[in-house]
Amino acid sequence: MAVEANGNDLLQVVVLLSAGVVAAPLFKKIGLGSVLGYLAAGLVVGPFGFGFFSDSQAILHIAELGVVMFLFVIGLEMQPSRLWSMRKDIFGLGAFQVLACMAGLTVIGVSLGYPAIPSFVAGTGFVLTSTAIVMQMLQERGSMSTLKGQRIISILLFEDLAIVPLLALVVFLGSGGEEVTASQRWLSIGIGLAAIAALIVAGRYLLNPFFRLLAASGAREVMTAAALLVVLGSALLMQMSGLSMAMGAFLAGVLLSESSFRHQLEADIEPFRGILLGLFFLAVGMAIDLTVIAQNWKIVVASVIGYMVLKSVIIYGVARILGTCKRESLERAVLMAQGGEFAFVLYAAAISAGIFNREENALLTATIIISMILTPLMVILHDRLVPAAVPDTHDLDLPENVEGTVLLIGFGRFGQIVSQPLLARGYTLSLIDRDPEFIREAAEFGFKVYYGDGSRSEILHAGGAATAKAVLICVDDKEAAIRIAEIVKHEFPLVPVLARAFDRAHAIDLLNAGVDYQIRETLESALNFSEEVLNVLGEDMEVAARLVEEFRDVDQERFALEVVGGIYAGRSLVRGNAQPADLVAARTAKKRAQQESASAEARG
Repeated sequence: MAVEANGNDLLQVVVLLSAGVVAAPLFKKIGLGSVLGYLAAGLVVGPFGFGFFSDSQAILHIAELGVVMFLFVIGLEMQPSRLWSMRKDIFGLGAFQVLACMAGLTVIGVSLGYPAIPSFVAGTGFVLTSTAIVMQMLQERGSMSTLKGQRIISILLFEDLAIVPLLALVVFLGSGGEEVTASQRWLSIGIGLAAIAALIVAGRYLLNPFFRLLAASGAREVMTAAALLVVLGSALLMQMSGLSMAMGAFLAGVLLSESSFRHQLEADIEPFRGILLGLFFLAVGMAIDLTVIAQNWKIVVASVIGYMVLKSVIIYGVARILGTCKRESLERAVLMAQGGEFAFVLYAAAISAGIFNREENALLTATIIISMILTPLMVILHDRLVPAAVPDTHDLDLPENVEGTVLLIGFGRFGQIVSQPLLARGYTLSLIDRDPEFIREAAEFGFKVYYGDGSRSEILHAGGAATAKAVLICVDDKEAAIRIAEIVKHEFPLVPVLARAFDRAHAIDLLNAGVDYQIRETLESALNFSEEVLNVLGEDMEVAARLVEEFRDVDQERFALEVVGGIYAGRSLVRGNAQPADLVAARTAKKRAQQESASAEARG
């Protein structure tokens, strides 16, 4: 019988791993995100799918450790210095949006006939946007490093921070299904504060010496065990004091955020965090009660529409009040209209605290999941219906009969450096760029930059290409650089064209487009760096300079071969670090593969 039980347990583990491995990459590939993949996989293998699991709550209880470790990693990233540098957006914009949404979404539950406290907790859970979905979409849209992307990240960061006090608030608002007196409630608050204080003191004075002592032993597995001990020990302390495990893990992470062991701890925890967090989403998917949803589908539909519409309106309103343009406000409202993964954690805590029952939790969980599924579809709809952004150029000058010794197209970090010796010598420069914000910023440093697209013939004429002694292509877009080169050489064949190249292949393409000179943007900086490395290693300065100069000659020879014969033509001139034996083995393996391929073709 024991063997049978162990075999069944092993089957369930294999089913869980298989479901996650198949669903997460599949959903990510079609643009719906790995989180939704885990949720869908959990639904398929759970009680309302193939029925491999009947007790999803038991798995959910274990999988909550994934959320605990997730918050520990978030805490490690919350260095006080970083929080301070982003304080305006995090604690200004983030707090304003979260508090406004909490107040507004509470109305949804009350309007559906629920008491105030459950309505508040339900609405607050929906306020917590899905970090996984929004971060993925920002990355796919190339908005991570933009100002609008940074503002959204700041809001997400505040929501990640807010989950900790919100979990504590849920514990204090609930009663675990039992009546509690005021003195008991104040006692639980005192115990919680004492536990937090004890954790802070221990983290400040004990954790770093503890890890230094373990690091001196040189045993990697001990450091990994110690990292798990800190996370789980902090979580246990908070749980025993009546607070959430997540709060303990988060505080431990913050306390270690300035430690020299931070990156090592993050690397040790990451595999456990990823697996357990995936397991958490699988368990949430299993917990979806389709019977309850079918019986209350009108409430689910009304909740999804009400929460998403009202949250979008509030987010848009907050953004406009704080001076954000209409386009960015609308995009932010669409991206952040859904509930998120932390809502599941908050609702699980609400069940334990006696605020929700199982049926209410099933309805709210379904509401969150449906909103997450709708978000990618809403973003696609937004991108198709909202017209492309038109650059605000009302205060910018277009080139018109401009004359300069040199026409420089693309005044970014590369073009700025190129301009300085030319200006110092007294040459006049006609500068063109197509980034309005950058043009305005350059004006503050004393530059007159005209707005225009250098790949348009009329802009080149207006910018003085016909009378310039040289045209410099310094844009950071490879395809745009080639188009500009082709147009310039066609319209102004006698004007020398010099271009910035991204890499060797791009340099060859530019030469084929007719440029008179090209340089790879990292070539000279890399050579200077290499020369300095040789000096640091003790080589004579003249020897280091000679070695670098020899490489220049070899590189020019190799490049000439590649222009004629392709990117691999000069391969024999490259110095590799593989040993001769390795090269012989590689060639032998390649020859054997070719022979086997030829034999297979002959047999076919």
